[in-house]
Amino acid sequence: MPKAKKMNNNIKRESILATANNLRWEVGENLHDTLMESIYKNATSIANKAVVYPDKKPAFSFDRTLDRILTSKYLGFPIMFLILGGVFWLTIEGANVPSGLLASLLVDTIHPTLKSFAASIGIPFWIDGLLIDGAYLAMAWVVSVMLPPMAIFFPVFSLLEDFGYLPRVAFNMDPLYKRVGAHGKQALTMAMGFGCNAAGVIATRVIDSPRERLLAIITNNFSLCNGRWPTQILIATIFIGSAAPAYLAGLVSAAAVVFIAVLGIALSLIVSWTLSKTMLKGEASAFSLELPPYRPPRIMQTLYTSLIDRTIFVLWRAIVFAVPAGMVIWLVSNISVDGVSVANHFISWVNPAAFIFGLNGVILLAYIIAIPANEIVIPTVLMLTVANLGLAGVGSGNGVMFELEAVSDTASILYSGGWTLLTAINLMLFSLLHNPCSTTIYTIYKETKSVKWTMVSTFLPIILGLVVTFFVTQVWRIIVN
Repeated sequence: MPKAKKMNNNIKRESILATANNLRWEVGENLHDTLMESIYKNATSIANKAVVYPDKKPAFSFDRTLDRILTSKYLGFPIMFLILGGVFWLTIEGANVPSGLLASLLVDTIHPTLKSFAASIGIPFWIDGLLIDGAYLAMAWVVSVMLPPMAIFFPVFSLLEDFGYLPRVAFNMDPLYKRVGAHGKQALTMAMGFGCNAAGVIATRVIDSPRERLLAIITNNFSLCNGRWPTQILIATIFIGSAAPAYLAGLVSAAAVVFIAVLGIALSLIVSWTLSKTMLKGEASAFSLELPPYRPPRIMQTLYTSLIDRTIFVLWRAIVFAVPAGMVIWLVSNISVDGVSVANHFISWVNPAAFIFGLNGVILLAYIIAIPANEIVIPTVLMLTVANLGLAGVGSGNGVMFELEAVSDTASILYSGGWTLLTAINLMLFSLLHNPCSTTIYTIYKETKSVKWTMVSTFLPIILGLVVTFFVTQVWRIIVN
């Protein structure tokens, strides 16, 4: 090493040592004692919270007291059902008025204005129909039907998550998953699936066992994703709520949605148990879950995050898929073969089979068109029903949600399409039990690298959905008739 460079290194070293020595004296002579005292204080504080002495009454802990209630063997599940029911009731009751206002603006006011403008400038009828009656009307129905429920549901659900309640739900569910041969962390992935099934599938990476991870992937579709909540809430409001007295309509509708969500959890347990005894045999792995502390919800941050990252994202995704879907619906409804539209041909062809399952051809066609996104099922059903029946002018009433005082446009369209309470119940069941959306299917393939398990994850829910709706339909017709 050159002599000059060596001298420079020595000078730098001496400078660093001198600076460290000066800083050492600035912090004081008792730094070591202060540091050790702080460590012992923290250790004592942790011990006082974690250790229970027989002759000493434990100090009050808000987290521990609340956990005794929320994770109680007897109160944990009833409280969970009540909280879910409260969230759904608030969503149902709060969404009616804004949904009606949006429909009045987008469907009743802007749609006729666009039609008049298109006629005044001489736009050809097929461009007018494709863009305004197809693309725009699909977008308008998506916004009217989905935005108000999501703007209420997602912020409330996010506040529960921010408060620290959702890990307690996973804690309560852990023993059940262990009994059916699955991993306790599957409860966490199921909770993630309530937001998005694709995200729930990705979340299964936290499970180390390949067998148990595959169980979680296959059954994640039984969690109602955010694209299916509006369908459940809308149908329950129109048909289930209307069957109850007006003062109980909201509670009954909320209870119906809670039942569907709980049924999905129950089916995930049943399917997990069946697979763990047949195709995916094995023992459940050990699972330790650390419950995070409760914290006051950051209301403004949570509202912003849930509205932007969830509500707007999901709504935009629905619009992106709804616009081309609306154009497809208009085309199949207006392209005729032997004087009958393609849509009517398909609906008439599948109606006899759909009748066996308590559904109809419109619903089956809607679910085929809506494979890219669950969010567009209801708008697709409405547009197909209007086109199938030739209900010109329908959709220009007070709103798209069911109001307790009167039947609004959505209810009128569905009733005109021959819907009954049985149709509504079976749609709610089929909404829970049908194939995942295309995004989730692709995610499953990416995570499993297996065509076989991707097909199982895709078609198993459909088979269960057809079996369940068939059984419900036959029992219903025997009892009612």
